[in-house]
Amino acid sequence: MPRSPRAFALLTALALLPGLAACSTTVAMEPAKDANDPACAEVISRLPQSISGQERRWTDAQATGAWGDPAAILLTCGLESPGPSTLPCRSFDGVDWLVDESQAADDRYTLTTFGRSPALQVYLDYQEASSGDVAQALGPLIRDYLPATGSVCTAASDTTPTPTP
Repeated sequence: MPRSPRAFALLTALALLPGLAACSTTVAMEPAKDANDPACAEVISRLPQSISGQERRWTDAQATGAWGDPAAILLTCGLESPGPSTLPCRSFDGVDWLVDESQAADDRYTLTTFGRSPALQVYLDYQEASSGDVAQALGPLIRDYLPATGSVCTAASDTTPTPTP
């Protein structure tokens, strides 16, 4: 039996330590330039608890989100709206997404909202999470809280450009 309240508190903390070690750690991320945009706060405060079977985790940066352990989905809000791009642009449930598959060899790709300000970007491991699930989970939040700029996917942005000599 501990002789003082301080010794009792120390013993209690030591007893709980193994259980706390099993908890997932905070995901280290970098905030976007405009992470303090109120529209991002609206989105982040409403993020779903799970996406594509991946549970939400804490992050250490404003206007970010993460799911999975290890993190399979990383979200950042507050990016500058992308301009015209040669990346494929796909519409899903009222939201246009630029799809960057340049890291597909590593089972990862990036989805960036197109025609929204501020922009939101999702980096995902497609072996662990479906882009369709991500778009379906985030689409209503994006439509409701990230203002449309009027730019939309077009047939020209949905094709592969012809290389120039």
